Amino acid sequence: MQKTPMTVKGAQKLREELQRLKQIERPKIIHAIAEARAHGDLKENAEYHAAREQQGFIEGRILEIESKLSSAQIIDVTRMENTGRVIFGATVKLTNGHGGSLCYQIVGEDEADISQQRISVTSPVARALVGKYEGDHVEVKTPEGVISYEIIAVEYI
Repeated sequence: MQKTPMTVKGAQKLREELQRLKQIERPKIIHAIAEARAHGDLKENAEYHAAREQQGFIEGRILEIESKLSSAQIIDVTRMENTGRVIFGATVKLTNGHGGSLCYQIVGEDEADISQQRISVTSPVARALVGKYEGDHVEVKTPEGVISYEIIAVEYI
């Protein structure tokens, strides 16, 4: 089985969602189905069909989260010695050739959220950065062309 890298925060977030789905959402939907059944004829009972559909979504999400957690390789970068090298989980501060600065944390695919400055380890930018050191220059091929960055700082937070 192939392991998927995930940060400690990402794994914790999935565990919290799993717990919420199992302990809050699942019992609510079971209650809603029982209540809708009590209304009689199930063929024309829209509440019943909606509740069953919602139950399917919840059960599917539970299975998906359990699968992701079982195949996760949880990496805690805060326990690693900071060598200035870009690795999974590191937060990287960059400057581009136009004087602009960026800051990204390299995370697993499920944790990526550009609005939170978290990019997937499989993204072109992350692939270009991993293995490089503070002070290195990297070039990233994008659909708009090649973009050059300089790595200003690497933090393991």
